[in-house]
Amino acid sequence: MIKFKYVILYVEDVEQSMNFYKKTFDSEIKFITPEKDYGELLTGETNLSFASVSLANSNIKKGFITAKTEDQPFGMELGFTTNDVESLVEKAIQNGAVLYEDIAIKPWGQKTAYIKDPNNYLVEICTEIQ
Repeated sequence: MIKFKYVILYVEDVEQSMNFYKKTFDSEIKFITPEKDYGELLTGETNLSFASVSLANSNIKKGFITAKTEDQPFGMELGFTTNDVESLVEKAIQNGAVLYEDIAIKPWGQKTAYIKDPNNYLVEICTEIQ
């Protein structure tokens, strides 16, 4: 059986990044290494994980583009659903995020907004698709 288990974000400060997601999205910390260079948050079926850029560089020998390389975020996003998009967007901003696209209602009725987390990763905050 194949299972999609985790997404890893490469960040400068693992502990700070984990705390943003913990405080904003009420995620529980599964663990963080004593060196604070890798950690995982419990977010349901799939964990959200963080690795320091230096640890990632030791694993990815050919290199990679960091999220803070450009002002615009990568062409990918993390998605969190909620019944109260407005409150969660405000909470994210209070915890250090930047509003990237204001709240909008899609033609299919879904409410969405986009923030950039403190590491410049794009995060969609939205209602469930009905």
